[in-house]
Amino acid sequence: MRLLLLGGSWFLGRAVVDAALAAGWEVTTFRRGRTGHQGGVRLVQGDRTEPADLARLATHGPWDAIVDTMSYVPRESLAMARILETVADRYVLVSTVSVYEGWPVEPLTEHSPTLKCPPDADADYGVDADPGPSRYGFGKAGCECAVTSAFGPARVAILRPGVILGPHEYVGRLPWWLRRFERGGTVIGPGDPARRIQPVDVRDVAKFALRCALGLQGVYNVVGLDEEATMGEFLAACAEVTGSAAEVEWVPDEHLIKSGVKHWTEIPLWRPFAGTWDISASAAERAGLTTRPLAETVHDTWEWLQNAEPMAHERAAELGITPERESTILEAWRAQRP
Repeated sequence: MRLLLLGGSWFLGRAVVDAALAAGWEVTTFRRGRTGHQGGVRLVQGDRTEPADLARLATHGPWDAIVDTMSYVPRESLAMARILETVADRYVLVSTVSVYEGWPVEPLTEHSPTLKCPPDADADYGVDADPGPSRYGFGKAGCECAVTSAFGPARVAILRPGVILGPHEYVGRLPWWLRRFERGGTVIGPGDPARRIQPVDVRDVAKFALRCALGLQGVYNVVGLDEEATMGEFLAACAEVTGSAAEVEWVPDEHLIKSGVKHWTEIPLWRPFAGTWDISASAAERAGLTTRPLAETVHDTWEWLQNAEPMAHERAAELGITPERESTILEAWRAQRP
């Protein structure tokens, strides 16, 4: 099996390469090559915005399948897909649940309405609202249209993950929580400890992407299938693997909102909207998606952090509440709680 991976070597792209090599596939990667190179793959360096680089990439084909982890701008994806259509049999695009009109407010299935974005749109297309649509979501929706228009629906599989966690995560959501428990003290437990959450392990996303590369088509939501995964169990797993004596004090959504806490960033993985963690992955499950328990992802990420730190990334700088602000919010909650 000959695979072309479009994307970096940091997180999901790295996991796809690892899984493909373990399966005995021949792997080519196309990226700018500014970070570490994984052994056992053929690296073609180039910029997806440069037509000459895309034309040069095509000369290294053909491939049985493409897995694209780094499409954000529709017109760039359209140009790339048109060039690669003649040298690849299938295209697996990693999109996002942010393409849905109702995310994160409404429960979602693969049949939920999606944002409308033309396949030749640029990076500024769409609007940002909170909660509601984002330029990120509009862009990903346009990338889906771009790839499908070039390859045709029968040759395309679209993966729409929710939150991806696991070793080598560079955004830093799970690493932040682990480091927070390592520090100790009193930790804000956001909202309801019984709230079910649906993060998915990066290695399980990679494995399913390769399954799609073998011949699946259509749209698949990709979220964790662990029925025992709640916010309470997640924080308990973080405390256990770090050996932390930290105490969790649960603060209701209403107080956190009143305090102006920035959901998703100041307290990673906390979002007080009903649809955030109500995403059906039934189509992917029927197609063979399996996911490991969230506690295993927490354990393996902590083990990785013992020997490495997440690579510097602009999104990581936005994450986490300061100790001073956390204390202020807890004091205010204690003063008014029943």
